[in-house]
Amino acid sequence: MRFHKLKSLRMNNQDNKNKSIQQSKSIIPQVFSSISENVTYIEHFFLQSQDLITHRFMFKEKECILFYFETLIDQDKLEQKFFRPLSNSTNENNIGLFTFGHFPDTTDLDQITRKLMNGFAVIYIEGEKHAFLIDSAASYVRSTDEPQNEKIVRGSHQGFVESLNVNLNLIRNKIEDQHLYIQYITIGQKTNTKIAIAYMKGIANEDVVNETLRRLESISVDMLFSSGTIEEFLEDSPSSPFPQMLNTERPDRVGANLMEGRIAILTEGTPTALIVPVNFFSFYQSPDDYSRSYAGTFIRAIRLFSFIVAVTLPAIYIAVIGFHFEILPYQLVITIQGSIEKIPYPPLIEAFIMELTIELIREAGIRLPSAIGPTISIVGGLVIGDAIVKAGLVSNTMIVVVAMTAIASYVVPSNEMSSSIRLLRFPMMFAAAILGFVGIVLGLMTLLIHLCKLESFGSPYFAPIAPFRWSHLKDAIVRVPVWRMANKSSDSRPEHMQQQSASREWEQNDKK
Repeated sequence: MRFHKLKSLRMNNQDNKNKSIQQSKSIIPQVFSSISENVTYIEHFFLQSQDLITHRFMFKEKECILFYFETLIDQDKLEQKFFRPLSNSTNENNIGLFTFGHFPDTTDLDQITRKLMNGFAVIYIEGEKHAFLIDSAASYVRSTDEPQNEKIVRGSHQGFVESLNVNLNLIRNKIEDQHLYIQYITIGQKTNTKIAIAYMKGIANEDVVNETLRRLESISVDMLFSSGTIEEFLEDSPSSPFPQMLNTERPDRVGANLMEGRIAILTEGTPTALIVPVNFFSFYQSPDDYSRSYAGTFIRAIRLFSFIVAVTLPAIYIAVIGFHFEILPYQLVITIQGSIEKIPYPPLIEAFIMELTIELIREAGIRLPSAIGPTISIVGGLVIGDAIVKAGLVSNTMIVVVAMTAIASYVVPSNEMSSSIRLLRFPMMFAAAILGFVGIVLGLMTLLIHLCKLESFGSPYFAPIAPFRWSHLKDAIVRVPVWRMANKSSDSRPEHMQQQSASREWEQNDKK
């Protein structure tokens, strides 16, 4: 009995505590009329950080104080907007000309603290219950050069930067239309990272837009510094090896996907955009494809063929050496047998040694300074390859197989898909080592079933193959002429399918 009384008493105390917390949260702290109280509040709020600068001055016989973070403001902006006009007003001829009226004001202390962290300067005046805000935020923006990870031969050579406003400016320059809609959201309880969602109203599916916003608003983290973190929170199947959101640094690629009815998610401080929903074939498309249809189809077919090569070639080598030597021509059998007869390891271990060596060289080339990274990669590959063959650890045939596999995995225009392909080859190698060609077939069937079941924001990932739509293959596996693409792709579920109303009218007029 006593236990239940104590329990009910604790619950009542907890309820009262929760109510008081909710009431305290609902009360918005207001600016104090006393400067000393405002100074005490700001200094305690920011724990008396040493980059928080306070500047006291007199204006019209009233004490004033200016707060700003010296690490966040542009000193020239503050000088031009505030200090210079204030100093000029001290002259006898200009007395009374300077006012704070042209600066926005606020009475909300929470808003003031947020603005200070965004690079604003804040002015308090003795006896006033509001503060003035001066936009003096420093901006350090690099040039919009072409992304290093998505180089193309023909097309725009602009790329996103770390400034969200600059990135949105690049997108709006690509799409000069009133239906381009931008919506902001803030994520990160400590970092307060600004996120922008861009889509075309009237083209993008409203259900997909609402689902994207719902998933974004459900993210609850202390910090958010990159779009990769968002990707992990939003994707439908986080355990899948395939990326379900297209990551790009190209404004033209974002603009093209927006016109297809997709949604772009951009993050402050990250020079990349996430595109949703996407399908498997979106990762194999590049702006270079849209030059001439025959060349574009050929290049796209090579990329898709490279997926099969990168995933299965080491496994095929292991299966042939271990189980199915009889499928090789007699002359080739003699050559390969002479290459592998002195190798002390089975084909699986041999393949693993070389695959891991290639991955180490690749990772070292990325992390090293750009001046010596490519040199180390090339020299390291040649030296290690030659030495490992001479040492009798790996056969010459295995070197050729691994080299072709590495080249095929780098053909993909998307770095995320390239990473997935490099991971998939390892379970395929295990399957081949256990069951030979039967293991490879089982592995490919499992992969195909997974692709058919996978979704990206409710859209089929393997469209237009599953579900099969013949008319939508024209911009997936092949690349038909642009003037024959009258409809948009259906995988993004756009509000209306029509993309263009007329095509090559001049040709129709000439025939008349």
